[in-house]
Amino acid sequence: MKNSILGSILAVGLAAMPLAAAAQTLNVMRATDAPHFDGQRTTWSPSSDIVNMIQDTLVALDWDGKTPIPYLAKSWEVSADGKTYTFQLRDDVTFCSGKKFTAEDVVYTFNRLKAPETRGPYAWRAGEIKEVRATGPYTVSYELNAPYSELLLQLTMFTNTIHNKDSVEALGKDYGVNGIDGTGPWCFVAWRPRTQIDLKRHDAYRWGPSMYTNKGPVKFEKMVIKIVPEESSRVAAMLSGQFDYTSGFPSAFIAQAKAAPMLQVQQAKPNFQLLYYGYKTTRPLVADRRVREAMNIAINRAELVKGILAGNADPAYTYVDPDALDYDPATASIIKEDAERAKRLLDEAGWKPGADGIREKDGVKLAPKVYYTSAGNSPKVSEAIQGYLRKIGVDWRLHPWDSTIAPIKMGEQDYEIWTVTVPYLAAGDLMNIYFDSKNIPTPNRMNYRDEETDRLLAAGRMALNDADRTKAYFGVQQRVMHEHLMMPVMNINMYTVSNKKLKGVRPHMIYQNTFYKGLDLSF
Repeated sequence: MKNSILGSILAVGLAAMPLAAAAQTLNVMRATDAPHFDGQRTTWSPSSDIVNMIQDTLVALDWDGKTPIPYLAKSWEVSADGKTYTFQLRDDVTFCSGKKFTAEDVVYTFNRLKAPETRGPYAWRAGEIKEVRATGPYTVSYELNAPYSELLLQLTMFTNTIHNKDSVEALGKDYGVNGIDGTGPWCFVAWRPRTQIDLKRHDAYRWGPSMYTNKGPVKFEKMVIKIVPEESSRVAAMLSGQFDYTSGFPSAFIAQAKAAPMLQVQQAKPNFQLLYYGYKTTRPLVADRRVREAMNIAINRAELVKGILAGNADPAYTYVDPDALDYDPATASIIKEDAERAKRLLDEAGWKPGADGIREKDGVKLAPKVYYTSAGNSPKVSEAIQGYLRKIGVDWRLHPWDSTIAPIKMGEQDYEIWTVTVPYLAAGDLMNIYFDSKNIPTPNRMNYRDEETDRLLAAGRMALNDADRTKAYFGVQQRVMHEHLMMPVMNINMYTVSNKKLKGVRPHMIYQNTFYKGLDLSF
Protein backbone atom coordinates (compact mmCIF):
# COMPACT_ATOMS: atom_id res chain seq x y z
CA MET A 1 0.00 0.00 0.00
CA LYS A 2 2.82 2.38 0.91
CA ASN A 3 4.64 1.83 -2.38
CA SER A 4 1.47 2.30 -4.42
CA ILE A 5 0.68 5.59 -2.68
CA LEU A 6 4.21 6.92 -3.17
CA GLY A 7 4.03 5.83 -6.78
CA SER A 8 0.88 7.85 -7.26
CA ILE A 9 2.75 10.93 -6.05
CA LEU A 10 5.21 10.53 -8.87
CA ALA A 11 2.36 9.91 -11.28
CA VAL A 12 0.94 13.39 -10.72
CA GLY A 13 4.38 14.98 -10.72
CA LEU A 14 4.41 16.38 -7.20
CA ALA A 15 7.87 17.27 -5.94
CA ALA A 16 8.77 18.21 -2.39
CA MET A 17 9.83 21.81 -2.01
CA PRO A 18 13.25 22.70 -0.61
CA LEU A 19 13.30 23.56 3.07
CA ALA A 20 14.37 27.17 2.43
CA ALA A 21 11.41 27.78 0.12
CA ALA A 22 8.98 26.20 2.58
CA ALA A 23 9.94 28.83 5.18
CA GLN A 24 8.59 31.52 2.85
CA THR A 25 5.77 29.67 1.10
CA LEU A 26 2.61 28.07 2.45
CA ASN A 27 1.90 24.96 0.37
CA VAL A 28 -1.78 24.04 0.24
CA MET A 29 -3.54 21.19 -1.53
CA ARG A 30 -7.16 20.90 -2.65
CA ALA A 31 -9.18 18.31 -4.55
CA THR A 32 -11.23 20.50 -6.87
CA ASP A 33 -10.73 23.66 -8.89
CA ALA A 34 -13.13 26.53 -9.51
CA PRO A 35 -14.75 27.90 -12.68
CA HIS A 36 -13.52 31.43 -11.77
CA PHE A 37 -13.02 33.69 -8.74
CA ASP A 38 -15.71 36.33 -9.13
CA GLY A 39 -17.75 35.70 -5.99
CA GLN A 40 -20.78 37.59 -7.26
CA ARG A 41 -21.29 35.21 -10.18
CA THR A 42 -21.05 31.78 -8.55
CA THR A 43 -22.37 29.51 -5.82
CA TRP A 44 -19.33 27.24 -6.07
CA SER A 45 -17.39 26.64 -2.82
CA PRO A 46 -14.04 26.03 -4.61
CA SER A 47 -14.32 29.68 -5.69
CA SER A 48 -15.44 31.00 -2.33
CA ASP A 49 -12.40 30.14 -0.23
CA ILE A 50 -10.03 31.86 -2.66
CA VAL A 51 -12.35 34.87 -2.81
CA ASN A 52 -12.32 35.07 0.99
CA MET A 53 -8.52 35.10 1.00
CA ILE A 54 -8.29 37.92 -1.56
CA GLN A 55 -11.31 40.04 -0.63
CA ASP A 56 -13.00 41.16 2.58
CA THR A 57 -16.58 41.62 3.75
CA LEU A 58 -18.14 44.38 5.82
CA VAL A 59 -18.50 41.92 8.72
CA ALA A 60 -16.66 38.68 9.52
CA LEU A 61 -18.09 35.43 10.88
CA ASP A 62 -16.76 34.48 14.31
CA TRP A 63 -15.60 30.96 15.13
CA ASP A 64 -19.03 30.01 16.48
CA GLY A 65 -20.47 30.16 12.95
CA LYS A 66 -23.34 32.47 13.90
CA THR A 67 -21.95 35.76 15.23
CA PRO A 68 -21.11 38.63 12.81
CA ILE A 69 -18.20 40.76 14.07
CA PRO A 70 -16.69 44.02 12.75
CA TYR A 71 -14.35 43.84 9.76
CA LEU A 72 -14.29 46.50 7.03
CA ALA A 73 -17.23 48.00 8.92
CA LYS A 74 -16.05 48.85 12.41
CA SER A 75 -19.61 49.39 13.71
CA TRP A 76 -23.24 49.57 12.59
CA GLU A 77 -26.70 50.68 13.69
CA VAL A 78 -30.08 49.26 12.63
CA SER A 79 -33.25 51.31 12.33
CA ALA A 80 -36.30 50.38 14.40
CA ASP A 81 -38.16 49.06 11.35
CA GLY A 82 -35.22 46.81 10.42
CA LYS A 83 -34.86 48.35 6.96
CA THR A 84 -31.81 50.62 7.24
CA TYR A 85 -28.30 49.68 8.38
CA THR A 86 -25.75 52.46 8.87
CA PHE A 87 -22.18 51.17 8.63
CA GLN A 88 -19.15 53.09 9.88
CA LEU A 89 -16.16 51.92 7.84
CA ARG A 90 -12.47 51.65 8.65
CA ASP A 91 -10.38 54.47 7.16
CA ASP A 92 -7.06 52.59 7.07
CA VAL A 93 -7.78 49.94 4.42
CA THR A 94 -6.24 49.58 0.96
CA PHE A 95 -6.69 47.17 -1.92
CA CYS A 96 -3.81 44.99 -3.14
CA SER A 97 -3.46 47.47 -6.02
CA GLY A 98 -2.76 50.25 -3.53
CA LYS A 99 -6.09 52.02 -4.04
CA LYS A 100 -7.64 53.30 -0.81
CA PHE A 101 -10.91 51.67 0.30
CA THR A 102 -13.87 54.05 0.82
CA ALA A 103 -17.65 54.01 1.04
CA GLU A 104 -17.85 54.33 -2.76
CA ASP A 105 -16.41 50.81 -3.10
CA VAL A 106 -19.26 49.45 -0.99
CA VAL A 107 -21.83 51.29 -3.11
CA TYR A 108 -20.26 49.99 -6.32
CA THR A 109 -20.09 46.42 -5.00
CA PHE A 110 -23.76 46.11 -4.15
CA ASN A 111 -24.93 47.96 -7.24
CA ARG A 112 -22.95 45.47 -9.32
CA LEU A 113 -24.30 42.50 -7.36
CA LYS A 114 -27.89 43.57 -7.97
CA ALA A 115 -27.41 44.51 -11.63
CA PRO A 116 -29.31 42.12 -13.96
CA GLU A 117 -26.28 41.69 -16.20
CA THR A 118 -24.25 40.25 -13.29
CA ARG A 119 -26.75 37.39 -12.97
CA GLY A 120 -25.69 36.86 -9.38
CA PRO A 121 -27.16 33.54 -8.21
CA TYR A 122 -26.66 34.54 -4.57
CA ALA A 123 -27.66 38.19 -4.92
CA TRP A 124 -30.55 37.52 -2.53
CA ARG A 125 -27.95 37.13 0.25
CA ALA A 126 -27.61 40.91 0.28
CA GLY A 127 -31.34 41.38 1.00
CA GLU A 128 -33.88 43.28 -1.10
CA ILE A 129 -31.79 46.40 -1.53
CA LYS A 130 -33.60 49.68 -2.10
CA GLU A 131 -30.44 51.79 -2.17
CA VAL A 132 -26.89 51.75 -0.84
CA ARG A 133 -25.58 55.29 -0.35
CA ALA A 134 -22.28 56.80 0.69
CA THR A 135 -23.26 59.43 3.26
CA GLY A 136 -19.60 60.21 3.94
CA PRO A 137 -16.17 58.95 2.87
CA TYR A 138 -16.43 56.15 5.44
CA THR A 139 -20.16 55.93 6.15
CA VAL A 140 -22.68 53.81 4.26
CA SER A 141 -26.47 53.84 4.48
CA TYR A 142 -27.71 50.38 3.44
CA GLU A 143 -31.46 50.63 2.87
CA LEU A 144 -33.72 47.63 2.23
CA ASN A 145 -37.21 47.40 0.78
CA ALA A 146 -38.11 44.98 3.56
CA PRO A 147 -36.47 43.81 6.78
CA TYR A 148 -34.04 40.92 6.42
CA SER A 149 -33.59 38.97 9.65
CA GLU A 150 -30.29 37.40 8.55
CA LEU A 151 -28.64 40.35 6.78
CA LEU A 152 -25.56 40.67 9.01
CA LEU A 153 -25.03 36.93 8.92
CA GLN A 154 -25.32 36.89 5.13
CA LEU A 155 -22.95 39.83 4.72
CA THR A 156 -20.17 37.56 6.00
CA MET A 157 -20.49 35.43 2.85
CA PHE A 158 -18.11 35.49 -0.15
CA THR A 159 -20.94 36.76 -2.37
CA ASN A 160 -20.78 40.06 -0.49
CA THR A 161 -17.02 40.72 -0.54
CA ILE A 162 -16.04 44.24 -1.60
CA HIS A 163 -14.82 44.78 -5.19
CA ASN A 164 -12.63 47.45 -6.78
CA LYS A 165 -14.47 49.05 -9.71
CA ASP A 166 -11.18 49.83 -11.48
CA SER A 167 -10.17 46.15 -11.45
CA VAL A 168 -13.59 44.93 -12.61
CA GLU A 169 -13.73 47.36 -15.52
CA ALA A 170 -10.09 46.93 -16.58
CA LEU A 171 -10.32 43.14 -16.74
CA GLY A 172 -13.85 42.85 -18.14
CA LYS A 173 -14.68 39.21 -18.92
CA ASP A 174 -11.30 38.18 -17.52
CA TYR A 175 -12.18 39.49 -14.04
CA GLY A 176 -11.81 36.62 -11.58
CA VAL A 177 -9.88 34.63 -14.19
CA ASN A 178 -6.71 36.56 -15.04
CA GLY A 179 -6.90 38.90 -12.08
CA ILE A 180 -8.96 40.20 -9.17
CA ASP A 181 -8.27 43.00 -6.69
CA GLY A 182 -9.23 42.94 -3.04
CA THR A 183 -8.50 44.22 0.45
CA GLY A 184 -7.86 40.74 1.86
CA PRO A 185 -4.66 39.39 3.45
CA TRP A 186 -3.69 37.61 0.22
CA CYS A 187 -3.32 39.03 -3.29
CA PHE A 188 -3.99 37.24 -6.57
CA VAL A 189 -0.94 36.39 -8.69
CA ALA A 190 -1.95 33.72 -11.20
CA TRP A 191 -4.28 30.81 -11.87
CA ARG A 192 -3.60 27.79 -14.02
CA PRO A 193 -6.96 25.98 -14.24
CA ARG A 194 -6.98 22.42 -12.89
CA THR A 195 -3.37 22.86 -11.80
CA GLN A 196 -2.42 25.68 -9.43
CA ILE A 197 -3.40 29.00 -7.83
CA ASP A 198 -0.67 31.44 -6.73
CA LEU A 199 -1.23 34.12 -4.10
CA LYS A 200 1.13 36.54 -2.37
CA ARG A 201 1.09 38.44 0.90
CA HIS A 202 -0.75 41.77 1.05
CA ASP A 203 2.00 43.66 2.85
CA ALA A 204 -0.19 46.64 3.79
CA TYR A 205 -2.87 44.49 5.46
CA ARG A 206 -3.35 45.42 9.15
CA TRP A 207 -7.13 45.15 9.64
CA GLY A 208 -7.76 41.51 10.50
CA PRO A 209 -10.95 40.79 12.50
CA SER A 210 -10.84 40.35 16.28
CA MET A 211 -11.12 36.55 16.03
CA TYR A 212 -7.42 36.47 15.09
CA THR A 213 -4.46 37.27 17.33
CA ASN A 214 -2.46 38.53 14.34
CA LYS A 215 -4.25 41.42 12.64
CA GLY A 216 -1.86 41.25 9.67
CA PRO A 217 0.01 40.93 7.51
CA VAL A 218 0.14 37.13 7.10
CA LYS A 219 3.41 35.45 8.01
CA PHE A 220 4.10 33.89 4.61
CA GLU A 221 5.31 35.66 1.49
CA LYS A 222 3.45 33.32 -0.84
CA MET A 223 0.76 30.67 -0.94
CA VAL A 224 0.80 27.96 -3.60
CA ILE A 225 -2.41 25.97 -3.93
CA LYS A 226 -2.12 22.76 -5.95
CA ILE A 227 -5.10 20.94 -7.45
CA VAL A 228 -4.76 17.19 -6.80
CA PRO A 229 -7.98 15.35 -7.75
CA GLU A 230 -6.77 11.78 -7.11
CA GLU A 231 -7.43 10.63 -3.52
CA SER A 232 -4.42 8.37 -3.00
CA SER A 233 -2.15 11.14 -4.26
CA ARG A 234 -3.53 13.58 -1.69
CA VAL A 235 -3.05 11.06 1.10
CA ALA A 236 0.51 10.28 0.04
CA ALA A 237 1.43 13.94 -0.42
CA MET A 238 0.40 14.85 3.13
CA LEU A 239 2.04 11.77 4.65
CA SER A 240 5.31 12.55 2.88
CA GLY A 241 5.34 16.20 3.99
CA GLN A 242 4.97 17.76 0.54
CA PHE A 243 2.13 20.04 1.65
CA ASP A 244 1.52 22.06 4.78
CA TYR A 245 -2.28 22.11 4.75
CA THR A 246 -5.35 20.61 3.10
CA SER A 247 -9.08 20.53 3.68
CA GLY A 248 -9.44 17.98 0.89
CA PHE A 249 -8.17 14.91 2.73
CA PRO A 250 -10.30 11.87 1.84
CA SER A 251 -12.69 10.95 4.65
CA ALA A 252 -11.86 7.25 4.35
CA PHE A 253 -8.27 8.03 5.37
CA ILE A 254 -8.90 10.40 8.28
CA ALA A 255 -8.05 7.66 10.79
CA GLN A 256 -4.73 7.14 9.00
CA ALA A 257 -4.01 10.88 9.17
CA LYS A 258 -4.79 10.94 12.89
CA ALA A 259 -2.31 8.13 13.45
CA ALA A 260 0.46 9.78 11.42
CA PRO A 261 3.09 11.34 13.74
CA MET A 262 3.78 14.28 11.42
CA LEU A 263 0.14 15.33 10.91
CA GLN A 264 -2.56 17.02 12.94
CA VAL A 265 -6.27 16.60 12.20
CA GLN A 266 -8.89 19.11 13.35
CA GLN A 267 -12.64 18.99 12.86
CA ALA A 268 -14.58 22.17 12.09
CA LYS A 269 -17.31 22.76 14.65
CA PRO A 270 -20.02 23.75 14.14
CA ASN A 271 -20.36 22.59 10.57
CA PHE A 272 -23.48 22.22 8.45
CA GLN A 273 -22.77 20.40 5.17
CA LEU A 274 -25.53 18.44 3.47
CA LEU A 275 -24.71 15.99 0.69
CA TYR A 276 -27.97 15.74 -1.19
CA TYR A 277 -29.47 14.85 -4.57
CA GLY A 278 -31.94 17.33 -6.01
CA TYR A 279 -34.81 16.49 -8.37
CA LYS A 280 -35.57 18.74 -11.33
CA THR A 281 -39.33 18.53 -10.85
CA THR A 282 -40.20 19.88 -14.30
CA ARG A 283 -38.65 16.79 -15.91
CA PRO A 284 -41.23 14.02 -16.54
CA LEU A 285 -39.18 11.19 -14.99
CA VAL A 286 -39.11 12.87 -11.57
CA ALA A 287 -42.21 15.09 -11.74
CA ASP A 288 -44.29 12.64 -9.66
CA ARG A 289 -43.77 13.06 -5.92
CA ARG A 290 -44.22 9.29 -5.45
CA VAL A 291 -41.21 8.57 -7.68
CA ARG A 292 -39.07 11.02 -5.69
CA GLU A 293 -40.22 9.56 -2.37
CA ALA A 294 -39.55 6.01 -3.61
CA MET A 295 -35.93 6.88 -4.35
CA ASN A 296 -35.58 8.72 -1.04
CA ILE A 297 -36.64 5.72 1.04
CA ALA A 298 -34.89 2.98 -1.01
CA ILE A 299 -31.33 3.68 0.16
CA ASN A 300 -29.51 2.81 3.39
CA ARG A 301 -27.82 5.96 4.63
CA ALA A 302 -26.08 4.35 7.59
CA GLU A 303 -24.38 1.86 5.24
CA LEU A 304 -23.30 4.68 2.92
CA VAL A 305 -21.75 6.67 5.78
CA LYS A 306 -19.92 3.64 7.14
CA GLY A 307 -18.81 2.15 3.85
CA ILE A 308 -17.77 5.27 1.93
CA LEU A 309 -16.87 7.90 4.53
CA ALA A 310 -15.64 5.50 7.23
CA GLY A 311 -18.12 7.01 9.68
CA ASN A 312 -16.93 10.60 9.14
CA ALA A 313 -20.48 11.84 8.55
CA ASP A 314 -23.98 11.41 9.95
CA PRO A 315 -26.90 9.93 8.01
CA ALA A 316 -29.25 12.73 6.93
CA TYR A 317 -32.98 12.12 7.02
CA THR A 318 -33.85 15.81 6.91
CA TYR A 319 -32.61 18.72 4.82
CA VAL A 320 -31.53 20.73 7.87
CA ASP A 321 -28.99 19.54 10.44
CA PRO A 322 -30.60 19.00 13.87
CA ASP A 323 -28.07 21.40 15.43
CA ALA A 324 -28.79 24.26 13.02
CA LEU A 325 -30.75 27.37 13.94
CA ASP A 326 -34.52 26.95 13.27
CA TYR A 327 -34.38 23.19 12.58
CA ASP A 328 -37.87 21.64 12.81
CA PRO A 329 -37.63 18.32 14.72
CA ALA A 330 -41.03 17.24 13.37
CA THR A 331 -39.44 16.71 9.95
CA ALA A 332 -37.34 13.82 11.28
CA SER A 333 -40.16 11.29 10.71
CA ILE A 334 -40.96 12.16 7.06
CA ILE A 335 -38.31 9.98 5.41
CA LYS A 336 -38.55 6.34 6.56
CA GLU A 337 -36.26 3.95 4.72
CA ASP A 338 -38.29 1.06 3.31
CA ALA A 339 -37.36 -0.53 -0.03
CA GLU A 340 -40.59 -2.58 -0.24
CA ARG A 341 -42.74 0.52 0.22
CA ALA A 342 -40.62 2.23 -2.43
CA LYS A 343 -41.60 -0.50 -4.91
CA ARG A 344 -45.27 -0.04 -4.07
CA LEU A 345 -45.04 3.71 -4.63
CA LEU A 346 -43.54 3.15 -8.07
CA ASP A 347 -46.28 0.65 -8.89
CA GLU A 348 -48.91 3.23 -7.90
CA ALA A 349 -47.22 5.80 -10.09
CA GLY A 350 -47.56 3.48 -13.10
CA TRP A 351 -43.93 2.41 -13.42
CA LYS A 352 -43.86 -1.37 -14.00
CA PRO A 353 -40.77 -3.63 -14.13
CA GLY A 354 -39.57 -4.43 -17.66
CA ALA A 355 -37.90 -7.61 -18.89
CA ASP A 356 -34.53 -6.34 -17.60
CA GLY A 357 -35.94 -5.35 -14.23
CA ILE A 358 -35.88 -1.62 -14.99
CA ARG A 359 -39.28 0.03 -14.70
CA GLU A 360 -41.09 1.42 -17.71
CA LYS A 361 -44.15 3.53 -18.46
CA ASP A 362 -45.50 4.38 -21.90
CA GLY A 363 -42.41 2.86 -23.47
CA VAL A 364 -40.01 5.03 -21.44
CA LYS A 365 -37.43 3.61 -19.03
CA LEU A 366 -37.19 5.03 -15.51
CA ALA A 367 -33.57 5.99 -16.13
CA PRO A 368 -32.93 9.55 -14.91
CA LYS A 369 -29.68 11.34 -15.75
CA VAL A 370 -27.62 12.24 -12.69
CA TYR A 371 -25.00 15.02 -12.84
CA TYR A 372 -22.18 15.28 -10.30
CA THR A 373 -18.61 16.49 -9.82
CA SER A 374 -16.03 13.85 -10.63
CA ALA A 375 -13.90 14.62 -7.55
CA GLY A 376 -14.64 14.26 -3.86
CA ASN A 377 -17.31 12.00 -2.36
CA SER A 378 -19.89 12.31 -5.13
CA PRO A 379 -18.65 9.53 -7.46
CA LYS A 380 -18.60 6.80 -4.82
CA VAL A 381 -21.86 7.87 -3.21
CA SER A 382 -23.59 8.11 -6.60
CA GLU A 383 -22.41 4.66 -7.63
CA ALA A 384 -23.57 3.17 -4.32
CA ILE A 385 -27.02 4.77 -4.59
CA GLN A 386 -27.24 3.55 -8.19
CA GLY A 387 -26.86 0.03 -6.81
CA TYR A 388 -29.62 0.49 -4.24
CA LEU A 389 -32.03 1.92 -6.78
CA ARG A 390 -31.55 -0.81 -9.33
CA LYS A 391 -33.03 -3.15 -6.73
CA ILE A 392 -36.33 -1.24 -7.00
CA GLY A 393 -36.16 -0.92 -10.79
CA VAL A 394 -34.68 2.57 -11.17
CA ASP A 395 -31.61 2.95 -13.41
CA TRP A 396 -29.60 6.05 -12.55
CA ARG A 397 -27.49 7.13 -15.55
CA LEU A 398 -24.40 8.71 -14.03
CA HIS A 399 -22.73 11.71 -15.69
CA PRO A 400 -19.56 12.93 -13.91
CA TRP A 401 -18.15 16.37 -14.76
CA ASP A 402 -14.88 18.08 -13.98
CA SER A 403 -15.28 20.69 -11.23
CA THR A 404 -14.52 23.56 -13.63
CA ILE A 405 -17.36 22.45 -15.92
CA ALA A 406 -19.88 21.07 -13.41
CA PRO A 407 -21.43 24.47 -12.48
CA ILE A 408 -22.12 25.17 -16.15
CA LYS A 409 -23.57 21.73 -16.80
CA MET A 410 -25.76 21.92 -13.69
CA GLY A 411 -27.07 25.24 -14.96
CA GLU A 412 -28.56 23.44 -17.95
CA GLN A 413 -31.95 21.73 -18.05
CA ASP A 414 -31.18 18.41 -19.76
CA TYR A 415 -30.94 16.17 -16.70
CA GLU A 416 -33.18 14.96 -13.87
CA ILE A 417 -30.98 14.77 -10.77
CA TRP A 418 -27.80 16.42 -9.53
CA THR A 419 -25.71 16.31 -6.41
CA VAL A 420 -23.48 18.71 -4.52
CA THR A 421 -22.53 19.11 -0.90
CA VAL A 422 -24.03 22.40 0.24
CA PRO A 423 -22.69 24.37 3.22
CA TYR A 424 -25.13 26.69 4.97
CA LEU A 425 -25.47 28.79 8.10
CA ALA A 426 -29.03 28.13 9.36
CA ALA A 427 -32.33 26.57 8.31
CA GLY A 428 -33.48 29.83 6.79
CA ASP A 429 -30.27 30.09 4.80
CA LEU A 430 -30.71 26.62 3.28
CA MET A 431 -34.43 27.09 2.62
CA ASN A 432 -33.88 30.41 0.85
CA ILE A 433 -31.05 29.00 -1.26
CA TYR A 434 -33.07 26.23 -2.83
CA PHE A 435 -36.80 26.79 -2.54
CA ASP A 436 -37.49 30.42 -3.36
CA SER A 437 -39.00 30.58 -6.86
CA LYS A 438 -36.94 33.73 -7.52
CA ASN A 439 -33.85 31.52 -7.49
CA ILE A 440 -34.90 29.53 -10.55
CA PRO A 441 -32.92 28.30 -12.54
CA THR A 442 -30.07 28.32 -10.04
CA PRO A 443 -29.64 27.63 -7.19
CA ASN A 444 -33.32 26.48 -7.27
CA ARG A 445 -32.48 23.81 -9.85
CA MET A 446 -35.63 21.91 -8.84
CA ASN A 447 -37.59 24.58 -10.75
CA TYR A 448 -39.89 24.47 -7.74
CA ARG A 449 -42.64 27.09 -7.61
CA ASP A 450 -45.03 27.28 -4.69
CA GLU A 451 -46.78 30.45 -3.57
CA GLU A 452 -47.15 29.35 0.04
CA THR A 453 -43.47 28.41 0.27
CA ASP A 454 -42.53 31.80 -1.15
CA ARG A 455 -44.84 33.49 1.37
CA LEU A 456 -43.33 31.62 4.31
CA LEU A 457 -39.79 32.33 3.12
CA ALA A 458 -40.62 36.02 2.91
CA ALA A 459 -42.14 35.93 6.40
CA GLY A 460 -38.98 34.32 7.78
CA ARG A 461 -36.72 36.83 6.07
CA MET A 462 -38.75 39.83 7.27
CA ALA A 463 -39.34 38.62 10.82
CA LEU A 464 -38.41 41.14 13.49
CA ASN A 465 -38.20 38.56 16.27
CA ASP A 466 -36.91 35.01 16.71
CA ALA A 467 -40.31 33.39 17.31
CA ASP A 468 -41.82 34.64 14.04
CA ARG A 469 -38.71 33.69 12.07
CA THR A 470 -38.66 30.17 13.53
CA LYS A 471 -42.38 29.62 12.88
CA ALA A 472 -42.03 30.61 9.23
CA TYR A 473 -39.00 28.42 8.58
CA PHE A 474 -40.64 25.46 10.31
CA GLY A 475 -43.48 25.83 7.80
CA VAL A 476 -41.11 25.85 4.85
CA GLN A 477 -39.32 22.70 6.02
CA GLN A 478 -42.63 20.85 6.35
CA ARG A 479 -43.77 21.77 2.85
CA VAL A 480 -40.58 21.02 0.95
CA MET A 481 -39.80 17.80 2.77
CA HIS A 482 -43.27 16.36 2.19
CA GLU A 483 -42.75 17.11 -1.52
CA HIS A 484 -39.48 15.10 -1.47
CA LEU A 485 -37.73 17.73 -3.57
CA MET A 486 -34.34 16.44 -2.45
CA MET A 487 -32.79 13.20 -1.31
CA PRO A 488 -30.82 14.09 1.83
CA VAL A 489 -28.01 11.56 2.22
CA MET A 490 -25.49 12.62 4.85
CA ASN A 491 -24.20 15.53 6.90
CA ILE A 492 -20.46 15.44 6.22
CA ASN A 493 -17.83 16.18 8.82
CA MET A 494 -15.24 18.72 7.73
CA TYR A 495 -11.56 18.43 8.66
CA THR A 496 -8.27 20.14 8.13
CA VAL A 497 -5.18 17.99 7.89
CA SER A 498 -1.93 19.88 8.37
CA ASN A 499 1.72 19.27 9.03
CA LYS A 500 2.48 19.65 12.73
CA LYS A 501 5.17 22.21 11.93
CA LEU A 502 2.38 24.57 10.86
CA LYS A 503 1.14 26.44 13.93
CA GLY A 504 -2.04 28.42 14.51
CA VAL A 505 -4.32 26.12 12.47
CA ARG A 506 -8.00 26.39 13.31
CA PRO A 507 -10.67 25.26 10.81
CA HIS A 508 -13.55 27.62 10.10
CA MET A 509 -16.98 26.37 9.08
CA ILE A 510 -17.83 29.12 6.59
CA TYR A 511 -19.06 27.72 3.28
CA GLN A 512 -17.12 24.46 3.24
CA ASN A 513 -13.75 26.21 3.37
CA THR A 514 -11.94 25.59 6.71
CA PHE A 515 -9.30 28.11 5.53
CA TYR A 516 -10.77 31.56 6.19
CA LYS A 517 -8.00 34.21 6.33
CA GLY A 518 -4.98 32.34 7.70
CA LEU A 519 -3.73 35.24 9.77
CA ASP A 520 -2.44 33.19 12.70
CA LEU A 521 -0.61 30.57 10.63
CA SER A 522 3.17 30.26 11.04
CA PHE A 523 5.99 27.73 11.12
